[in-house]
Amino acid sequence: MTEIRLSLDGARALFLAAQGLDRRPRRKAGRADVLAAIRRMAALQIDTISVVNRSPYLVLWTRVGDFEPRWLDQLLAEGAIFEYWAHEACFLPAEDYPLFRNRMLDRGWMRWRYSHQVMEKHAADVERLLRQIRERGPVRSMDFSRPGRGGGWWEWKPEKRILESLFTAGELMIARREGFQRVYDLRERVLPGWDDARLPSIGDAHRALALKAVRALGVAKAKWVADYFRMGKTETPRLVRALAEEGALLTVAVEGWKEPGYVHPDHRARAGSAAADGVKPVLTTLLSPFDPIVWDRVRAAELFGFEYRLECYTPAPKRVYGYFTLPILRRGALIGRLDPKAHRRDGIFEVKALYLEPGVRVTQGLVADVARAIRECAAWHGTPSVVVRRTEPPELAPRLAAALATA
Repeated sequence: MTEIRLSLDGARALFLAAQGLDRRPRRKAGRADVLAAIRRMAALQIDTISVVNRSPYLVLWTRVGDFEPRWLDQLLAEGAIFEYWAHEACFLPAEDYPLFRNRMLDRGWMRWRYSHQVMEKHAADVERLLRQIRERGPVRSMDFSRPGRGGGWWEWKPEKRILESLFTAGELMIARREGFQRVYDLRERVLPGWDDARLPSIGDAHRALALKAVRALGVAKAKWVADYFRMGKTETPRLVRALAEEGALLTVAVEGWKEPGYVHPDHRARAGSAAADGVKPVLTTLLSPFDPIVWDRVRAAELFGFEYRLECYTPAPKRVYGYFTLPILRRGALIGRLDPKAHRRDGIFEVKALYLEPGVRVTQGLVADVARAIRECAAWHGTPSVVVRRTEPPELAPRLAAALATA
């Protein structure tokens, strides 16, 4: 029986609160807050594009405020987190390693990430590389001089493809990053305490991941859950419904949804508060394209009415909004997107363009909120001078410039 009924705004508020995006932190961030944020999200996606800052750092900044990027690197080097394929390549809490170990052992799951052809063709090179790591220590791809042409998997040099295949298979792990470059080492050295005798069954791992996904999402349709950790699109919704039937998940009704929503028991009290209109997001901030809020484009459209596409992979003449637009989150709604560039050498944060969603009214409160979000983001990047080139609607530009100038 459904006990909780949420408005659509309440569902959005519950999602944002579960993600730590409902309000600014009350205190200055410490390294423990970075680890807590990763645990709350359950997965922090990795991407190397640095038009502003690399995505994992930007995602953390939106949740914990100003922090030292080196803290994330330290957590990886100390083994508090590890890297593996989750939603995509992600930083994950170390305690969740057992839940992903089955993927490492399943050659069918690996698909393009593990090249049987390369590993068989270069079997002698594989053994030589493993021996080198065993005897001489960790390596980076750049330690091998044979140049590739960059770009996709098949343009990588063989050593890079071998390292990535061994990483995907769980024989190598990422010991640390140097200049954001992966440093590969033997699994038994990075994770000396692990024994495959402790491996959970595939069913138990899937169950645990589904529960984690629902908890991270705050409230979820069954069909949304698979995407969070790239689980099966057919079997995962069945698993979610089964978990609800046995009482491991709560079933809720959401305004406008033709299907049930699901809530983790850890959010029972918060869901009840959201149903009573007691969860009010007040945060305005700029999101990474790889933030969990928007990385599932279908969910972003269904929950927020926000149609989003990352256009860095689109030829320039066909782009609508820009190379690397950042969604603008304001008080529980996705109200627009911003095309930025951080010019660190000159201390300038350039807003090439800012687009509000259709129907969003330009009010004094909105201008103040967006200006503050831009100022905070610019300051954290070490680019305190903000330049706004263009806005849609055009009348936003002078008001935004004035608000930025009075900071």
